[in-house]
Amino acid sequence: MFSIEFNPFLFMHVVIPYSMAPTSRSRGKPRRGGAREFGKGTRGSGQGRGRATQRTNLRHKNAFKSTRIDDEPADSSEINDVESDSLDEKKSEEDLGASSDSDGSIQAETIPPYNSLLQSLTTNIQRGAPQRKKRKLDSADETQEAHSMSEFKFDEVEEPEEVEAIGTDDSDVEEQEQNFDPFIKHVELNTEVLESFIQAVKSNNWSTSRPNSHSEWSHVFQLPQIPTAPLGSGPSAASNTEALFLKQKLQKPAKKLFEPFNNLTRNLAFSIFHYRDVLFPCRTSENGAILRKLTCLHGINHIFKTRDKVIKDNARLTKDNAELDLELRDQGFTRPKVLFLLPTRRSCVNYVETIISLCEPEQQENKKRFQESYASGERVSEDKPQDFQELFNGNDDDMFRLGLKFTRKTVKYFAHFYNSDIIFASPLGLRMALGADDPKRQDSDFLSSIEIVVVDQADAVLMQNWEHIEYIFDRLNLQPKEAHGCDFSRVRNWYLDGNARYLRQTVLLSTFNFPSLNRLYAKHMFNVAGRLKYSRAMDGAMTDLEISLKQTFLRFDFSATTEEPENRFRYFTTTVVPSLTKASRQDFTRGQGVLIYLPSYVDFVRVRNYLATSAVTQNISFGSISEYAPARDVARARSHFLSGRHSVLLYTERAHHFRRYHLKGVKRVVMYGLPENPIFYNEITGGFLGASVAAAKVGERETNVKALFSRLDILKLERIVGSARYLSMLKEKGGDIFDFV
Repeated sequence: MFSIEFNPFLFMHVVIPYSMAPTSRSRGKPRRGGAREFGKGTRGSGQGRGRATQRTNLRHKNAFKSTRIDDEPADSSEINDVESDSLDEKKSEEDLGASSDSDGSIQAETIPPYNSLLQSLTTNIQRGAPQRKKRKLDSADETQEAHSMSEFKFDEVEEPEEVEAIGTDDSDVEEQEQNFDPFIKHVELNTEVLESFIQAVKSNNWSTSRPNSHSEWSHVFQLPQIPTAPLGSGPSAASNTEALFLKQKLQKPAKKLFEPFNNLTRNLAFSIFHYRDVLFPCRTSENGAILRKLTCLHGINHIFKTRDKVIKDNARLTKDNAELDLELRDQGFTRPKVLFLLPTRRSCVNYVETIISLCEPEQQENKKRFQESYASGERVSEDKPQDFQELFNGNDDDMFRLGLKFTRKTVKYFAHFYNSDIIFASPLGLRMALGADDPKRQDSDFLSSIEIVVVDQADAVLMQNWEHIEYIFDRLNLQPKEAHGCDFSRVRNWYLDGNARYLRQTVLLSTFNFPSLNRLYAKHMFNVAGRLKYSRAMDGAMTDLEISLKQTFLRFDFSATTEEPENRFRYFTTTVVPSLTKASRQDFTRGQGVLIYLPSYVDFVRVRNYLATSAVTQNISFGSISEYAPARDVARARSHFLSGRHSVLLYTERAHHFRRYHLKGVKRVVMYGLPENPIFYNEITGGFLGASVAAAKVGERETNVKALFSRLDILKLERIVGSARYLSMLKEKGGDIFDFV
């Protein structure tokens, strides 16, 4: 067991015990799956949109000596590149970041005098004590790890954990703005006021306001309710980037990057830069770029201000080294402060490029390697929808993690997590790094000091595996198990008290709202600065169809939530299936061309098995397309459905999300459940049926759509039928069938 020996000068105010377990040597091998149930699915397997890739056992790989495991063995040229990067890195040690990653191997002249004094005192106390023996490593483990290192490429460069050199920031002092700076007001909040806010959050005591908005977006603002709430005062909008309290070096690039703020940008920018939690389920392909710019600017501004605070305090300690009672609290347990959770490598490239355009570094280490690993990829067909192109153009691999480190003049890609300032990762990639399946090798200490979390395109993550997001959030801001070179005399008190999650800012960006997103909002967004949830009134996707057709919505009830799946299946088999079999018996051609849309794979399996084994459906021939179906089976099912050999085709929501097939021969649509994405409703009803009408395969009057829903589908129903209709459809007592023409 490794232990921390007591230093009366270093631990003057707080003594914190740690369970000092050895660092994990491998990440284990979690099951990878893209289904919404963990362990199922091709999405989330690191294979892009279902492309098969051979994987090798990762059991003996150290989870934190690598931020990504590539699919193919490293060749000699790659190993040479890593070695040359390591040599170049030794020449550049002018680090501007915070300095919780200390290392005793740094030369004596780079150690601040204050730390040197404490080290000398520690040495005097320990003088005469026998030296601890170095722990011997198991030779078998060393052999296995060496073999693993030669077999895989790493998305990181070997580097020692560093102690920040004392220096001064040549950008600006900004002392006159500190009283108004949201960064200072947030991280240095008065202890008594902070405790009052935390108690209000723990008691779920929030004051709620719904400000009047003149734009299409409205929001609800919640603030922990205490007698005085200084964080809730002030303006509610930022007119331009000059009102965002940016570092001086960021002001010019930001002004060049941003267009004049509109109503949405003004409100969002103010909330984000004042460290409020934000749930924004109104993301589109059009406003996605401005949302990315805002979050990137806020993240890099936070990194620079954190860094400058540490540097200024280092200078104070150097100047006043005789004052041993000087207490400066300016950092967390570990260095990473900002976490971006993104769906694909292409989205990671967009975020990194935005940050580079803002900070304008003189040098970028390992940029070529980043471009080769992340920026390359195939472009999808231009006839695909705009949201599909945005998500899947380029490298659509959903298994990655990348550490980004900022020094005085350099940005370094593929840095160790513990030496990184910003971490970019997919939910699957980060969960693998956490060692999800092996309790002995789990390590989430590098997430202990995360202060800003941004989840972009949360709707796309929902189609991968939302459980990864919940797993990651459960491990944010926990007390670390090891010290990792931390100087506890500089750690902020709210970290030591275990209250970091109450000052962490979370920004969730999604195309639409869904229950899992609301649950994350309620369970993990406890920011004392307040939280906002945006919404907007909707006309309904059914009003936007290309053709005029009959749309029927069938409501079913249940007494307990756990009974909802069973009641849905019973309603389908007793109400919908008889109409299919009846049409098939009366007129064979009339029973052809029925598309059954299923929102989950579990529903797909249940309906498929019923159609295959039930005596009631023995006259119904059917095919199926799911997210797991091989391309050959998909082509056969589409061909048989178009020719009429199969009268029914089962089609899953995730298959449509990842492939966006344009199915021909559709004459009627049955929705076992409403789609999460309202765009899918338009594409399946208006698009598929509209194509059949245009090809004269069926008349408009013969086409129809039937959709099942319950009160648990309230969010989906609003997006489909509109904000003005959905409540009456849920509360109506005169009937459970609603027709729209």
